[in-house]
Amino acid sequence: MSQPDTMFASSSVPRHLVRGALGLPLMVAAFMLVPWWGPLALLLVAPAAVLLRGCPTCWALGLAQTCAISPRAGAGGSRPPR
Repeated sequence: MSQPDTMFASSSVPRHLVRGALGLPLMVAAFMLVPWWGPLALLLVAPAAVLLRGCPTCWALGLAQTCAISPRAGAGGSRPPR
């Protein structure tokens, strides 16, 4: 069995969620502030892209990869049996 692709994964799920909580508002702000700041507002895209490791879709893919390789995720998922 081959190893899963972990190109966008983080070392932990909380760390990945923090990166998203910082990067997604920066990405939104970059486009929302264009009417007031002009093209200068688009400079916010650079730190957002670094935090998200690309676009929001890349971040979501990384979240799925991080959840898949997290130590809590077993063969049956992360939910405890009843």
